[in-house]
Amino acid sequence: MGIAGLLLGLLAGLSVAGACAGLVLCRSRARLPEDLAIALEVGSTRTTAVGSAVDRLGMRYAPLVLRMMGGKRVAKVRSRIDRAGNPGGLTVDRYAARRAVYGALGFGGALVMLGDGQLLLALLLVAFGLFWTEVGIWAAVRERKAAIDRTLPDFLDVLAVVVSAGLGFRQALERVAERYAGPWADELRITLRQMDMGVSRRQAFEELRRRNDSEQVAQFVTALQQGEELGAPIVDTLIAIADDMRRVDAQQARRRAARAVPKATVVITTFMVPATMILLVAGFFLGSGTNFGPILGD
Repeated sequence: MGIAGLLLGLLAGLSVAGACAGLVLCRSRARLPEDLAIALEVGSTRTTAVGSAVDRLGMRYAPLVLRMMGGKRVAKVRSRIDRAGNPGGLTVDRYAARRAVYGALGFGGALVMLGDGQLLLALLLVAFGLFWTEVGIWAAVRERKAAIDRTLPDFLDVLAVVVSAGLGFRQALERVAERYAGPWADELRITLRQMDMGVSRRQAFEELRRRNDSEQVAQFVTALQQGEELGAPIVDTLIAIADDMRRVDAQQARRRAARAVPKATVVITTFMVPATMILLVAGFFLGSGTNFGPILGD
């Protein structure tokens, strides 16, 4: 009853504080950071209702969180968000707003748990406040990388066919990107838009490499640049890149399978073999009709 009362009191206090902060915000007409304002207006349709509510609750404290993080850490966060593909319309300011809200909830709940002597729950709440936003970005980076790695070899095969049909590389890239959906197509559209705005092809593809935490994307960009410098036919370069990527995928699959065998062996010897032996021994004694009364003292 004590814990429930404290939690209800904490929630009531947070509700009152949020209402007061909202009234002050409305009356003061505080100007939102440009990045966060765009995220709230445009990206609100790409996030959940809970995420939008959290962003609005913490938007006033986003500049403070960014100042506490410092320029270098903000740059690293921006790079990770780019590699994640801005999941749910996530921006740097929206990230800071969520850090503020989750941090307040985590540390506030931890203080309540410490007051009740629940050290483990307090540590879990602190970890929630510190790392929950990071976990979402990390998961998005992994999912996006896997999707790009699956798409890229087939995309290069199609691009090689279109280029060999007579289209220039720029036009072929745009034509094939229109037929694809997903993170790789989004990245290509960004690259093409940069080239339309006057960015050189080399710089645009360097930005493509920077935005993606994928060895295959880095290999693709490096091979294109080397082929351009050496004057190699673009079709042969694309086919060679696709073949190399498939060979690397096969090698990685064999490595994963090799790592899975020892893990499966450990699970079998630790759990399945002893459990099977117990069942066999128990079945043997139960089926033998042995009277265990004298042994058990009955």
